[in-house]
Amino acid sequence: MLYHLLYPLRDSFSGLNVFRYLTFRSMLAFIICLTLVLIFQPMFIRWFRVRYLGQPIRDDGPQSHQAKQGTPTMGGVVLVFAVLLSTLLLADLTSVYVWTVAGVTSMYGILGFLDDYKKITNQNSKGVRGTTKMVWQLTVAAVAVLTMLMIEPEFSTAVALPFFKNIEIELSYFFVPFAMLVIVGCSNAVNLTDGLDGLVIGPVMTVAFAYGIFAYAAGNAKIASYLQIPYIAGCGDLSIFAAAVIAGGLGFLWYNSFPASVFMGDVGSLALGGALGTLAVITKHELVLVIAGGVFVMEALSVIAQVASFKLTGKRVFKMAPIHHHFELKGIDEPKIIVRCWIISIVLALMSLATLKLR
Repeated sequence: MLYHLLYPLRDSFSGLNVFRYLTFRSMLAFIICLTLVLIFQPMFIRWFRVRYLGQPIRDDGPQSHQAKQGTPTMGGVVLVFAVLLSTLLLADLTSVYVWTVAGVTSMYGILGFLDDYKKITNQNSKGVRGTTKMVWQLTVAAVAVLTMLMIEPEFSTAVALPFFKNIEIELSYFFVPFAMLVIVGCSNAVNLTDGLDGLVIGPVMTVAFAYGIFAYAAGNAKIASYLQIPYIAGCGDLSIFAAAVIAGGLGFLWYNSFPASVFMGDVGSLALGGALGTLAVITKHELVLVIAGGVFVMEALSVIAQVASFKLTGKRVFKMAPIHHHFELKGIDEPKIIVRCWIISIVLALMSLATLKLR
C-alpha cells in the first residue's frame, strides 16, 4: 500500500524514488516487521497471562516439558500479522505471487488459530481433527496453485533438478498435486519441528533467507539469465515477504528463546511452513527445499519412520518422535539441541544457495 501510495509521487518528491528498489523495500519491511513484533508480542504475552491462558502439555511427552505447562501460546498470531502487514505495505500488490503467498499464509494461519484455540479452551493437546486439517490444507493449496496458474498461464509447470543445468521434468497437469504436496508437506514438517524453545524459528529464518535470494534472482531478468534459472516477472517482490519473515522471526525469538516466554503455536508454524512451501513453488526451486529445509525433513521423516516401524514390527526406531525429543531423552540439553539445529540449518541454507552456481 505504501509502495502504491508513495512511489507515484516520485516526480514531485525525488526522494520517493527509492521505493522502486526491492532492496530498499525489503529493508524497510524488515524494520517495520521487527518493530511490530517487538512492540506487540509482550502485550500479547501479558494478555494471555492475565487470563491464565497457556499451552497444555501432552502427558506422554518428555517429563522436562511439564514445567512449561501454562506458558502463553499462539505467539504466532503477532508474528504472522506483522509479516503480512509489512508485506502488503511495501510489495507490489499487482503481483499474483504476492497474493498467493499471503493467501496461503493467512488461511493456514486461520487453521492453526482454530487448532490452538480448541486446545486452550479444552485444556488438552487435541485440537482440530487430523483429517479436517489435511482437507483444509489441501484445499487451500489447490485453490492457490490453480488460481495462480489461471492468472499466469505462462507459469512453468516443469520442475528443475538441483545441481543440473537445463534438466527439467515437465509435470503438466501433475504439477498441481505436486505443488500441493510441497506446500502441505512443508507446513506439516515445520509444525512437527515446533517442539522446543526457539527450535523451529531458526530454520524458518534460514530457509526464508535462501528463498528471498531465489525470489530476487528469479524476478530479475538479467540475473535469472546469468544464473540460467527461470525468469518469473513479479516474483522479486517475494523477497520483501522473505525479509519480513526473517525480521518477524528475530523479534519472536527475543521472547521464544530458552526458556520461552511464549510459544508459537500452530497458528505460526502451519502458516510459516505453508508460506515457505509456496515460496519454493513460485520461485521454481521446489526440490531445493529438501536441502534448505533439511531440519524440517529430518523431523518429518523421524515421525514417519517411528510410526511405520511400530505398526510393522511393534518396535520404535527412536526413544520418542519427532527426533528432537529422542535427543532430549538421550540426555542432551535442550539449548544444545536447538543451537545445533540452527547450525545445521545455516549450513543447509548456504548449500541450497550454491545450487544457483553449481550446475
